[in-house]
Amino acid sequence: MDSLLLDFGRNVHAAGLHIQNEVQLLHRTMNMGTGGRTNRRSFEFGRTYVVKPKGRHQATIVWLHGLGDNGSSWSQLLEALPLPNIKWICPTAPTRPVALLGGFPCAAWFDVGELSEDSPDDFEGLDASAAHVANLLSAEPADIKLGVGGFSMGAATALYSATCFAHGRCANGSPYPVNLRAIVGLSGWLPGSRSLRNKIEGSHEAARRAAYLPILLCHGNSDDVVPYKFGEKSTQFLGSAGFRYVSFKTFDGLGHYTVPKEMDEVCHWLNGRLGLDGSRS
Repeated sequence: MDSLLLDFGRNVHAAGLHIQNEVQLLHRTMNMGTGGRTNRRSFEFGRTYVVKPKGRHQATIVWLHGLGDNGSSWSQLLEALPLPNIKWICPTAPTRPVALLGGFPCAAWFDVGELSEDSPDDFEGLDASAAHVANLLSAEPADIKLGVGGFSMGAATALYSATCFAHGRCANGSPYPVNLRAIVGLSGWLPGSRSLRNKIEGSHEAARRAAYLPILLCHGNSDDVVPYKFGEKSTQFLGSAGFRYVSFKTFDGLGHYTVPKEMDEVCHWLNGRLGLDGSRS
């Protein structure tokens, strides 16, 4: 166990470097102005990293990185977690111009201009990423429990995937083909929150799916990149829209990064919600 924790610490540090890169990238460009939204075009997703289960395969979770990162750093961290029954799929976002960065291209699941309740959502980008996640999960065996998780922009995409699952389709009308059993979002926010409640309440089937999908949100109250209030408000929006099983965990003093204590919470929650065999290898 000591060696596992040591490995986990090393991988947290490795992932932390990528997370810190995201923080620096955002801070360097906050004062550049959001500029206009870029013209839409097709983007190719980057490399996908897979962490195979060390024990009996019971669940598969697609984990999504933050802005400017890639799937490799998170695959290293996730491989060290005491969750031997989970297969992790860690894709890399397309490289695309990002309005928040003045149009500078970097790995991003969707375009974003600024983090505010009034900023428009890039549903084209969100739909493309949600469809990519669903496609990765659709190849899993029928008896495997499926989930989506992520950090920062990856968490936002995971939460958007939850709303697509509840609706049964994405914003562009494309069917959402997989049955999600768990959603995890770290230091993120909920895109499309303004119209979520009406969409869920307008469909009995959507309300049913939303009511039984468990969601874990974690956020540090010292986050100066994605403010803590976005985590709080996302939880409120989800609850008011009919997602009954939303857990919100606050981490005192935590900035825009993850720590072992937070990942311990993720492990405990996933074991309980997915009914895994536990931490036996």
